Amino acid sequence: MNLVDRARSSGLSVALIENGPLGGTCLNRGCIPSKILIHPADVIREIEDASKVGVHAKIRDVDFDLVRRRMWNLVLGDRQGMERAVQSDKELGYYHLTGYFIGPKALRVGDEEIRGTKIMIAAGVRTMIPDVPGLKETEILTSENVFEIEKLPKQMVILGGGYKACEFAHFFSAFGTKVTLVGHNPRLLPKEEPEVSELVKKKLSKYVDIQVNKDVVKVDQGRKRRAIIHKDRSTGQIGEAEAEHLLVTTGVRSNSDLLKPEASGVAMDQSGYIVVNDFLETNVPGIWAFGDIIGRNMYRHTANYESDVAWNNAFGLQKIKISEHAVPHAIFSYPQVAGVGMTEEEAKKKGLDILVGVNMYSNCAKGYAMGDEDSFVKVVVERMTQRILGASVVGPDAAILLQPIVYLMNAGDRSFLPLAQSQTIHPSLSEAVVGAFARLHAHSHESEHEH
Repeated sequence: MNLVDRARSSGLSVALIENGPLGGTCLNRGCIPSKILIHPADVIREIEDASKVGVHAKIRDVDFDLVRRRMWNLVLGDRQGMERAVQSDKELGYYHLTGYFIGPKALRVGDEEIRGTKIMIAAGVRTMIPDVPGLKETEILTSENVFEIEKLPKQMVILGGGYKACEFAHFFSAFGTKVTLVGHNPRLLPKEEPEVSELVKKKLSKYVDIQVNKDVVKVDQGRKRRAIIHKDRSTGQIGEAEAEHLLVTTGVRSNSDLLKPEASGVAMDQSGYIVVNDFLETNVPGIWAFGDIIGRNMYRHTANYESDVAWNNAFGLQKIKISEHAVPHAIFSYPQVAGVGMTEEEAKKKGLDILVGVNMYSNCAKGYAMGDEDSFVKVVVERMTQRILGASVVGPDAAILLQPIVYLMNAGDRSFLPLAQSQTIHPSLSEAVVGAFARLHAHSHESEHEH
């Protein structure tokens, strides 16, 4: 919608093709509805954890109907606002259909063939359903339809071990559902720092039965239950989990099979993601692509940034390259996780001479006051230049604590010196971040948990 608004404001003739609800993944089946659900789950866990600082409280009740209403009020309100704006613009060609390429810069949309001199592809992704015997014959939930659930199940199995699995496991378990998480990878959140993954597994396991390093052998659909048979990838041991609902979060696939960009000559990689250069240009002049469909960084804030770059490179006077060295992300599980840039392992694989700093929340007065003994900040810095290469935070307010590091990674020489030279409010959790840089040292596995 950002590009549509800019193009129409510039007096351009525009066609918008969207086969789903306006607002895309973030508004309708992603960031926004999930966080409206997850915030009450955070509150529940905070109340339960308050006993460690001397506050003993009980959850009397949870009002899932209210939580759902608040979610849908925002989602539908924003969606309907976009629909009204689109429908009121009589000069905009809005096609609420699935369009696909039929030739160079030509698309079939319903009964019409439309053409454009400049085309922006932001067709996104959808849940990939793994090839497991019985799964496609089973009634399942995915991130596309889980928000439509009207009643909390007593039991749920979640397939997957990434950020979606952890966020939904956090929400449903906090609201009283017995959750079993079955992941293929030996590690939960395998893209995060190992210490981060370990802590999330440790804390989330208090509420969720986490089964990692498992292959799902088959799924049996019963009248009221689904049975998930899994096998340990190391020992071969067979296990079983039963639940009312099965939520599949095992990854995504490109929507290019619906769009058929190859008919226009646009190149794709082996996974069906559209190949672009540093200017977000495809191999076909006049066609750009961005967002999830290029298979890089699948975050709403990144898609917003890429849409600005694509617009500039299509209509600006001077082209600009995308910058991907400091793409931040957050996982709103329990505990919360945030990260940016390279992990320690990624930096080492690039042959960089690095320093690593790890600092516990409890090393600062605010962290101790919160009774937080597990949360920490980890930073990776290039030794000679003092350039920040990456950072991870796991614990309360992780996303907020990480953000200043993102700013530093996009400023000046990208070093941490402005942080070191600044006064830090005392007592605050920001001191935990500063303390991580103060503890920089040549790193070894033996020193990972030095305080």
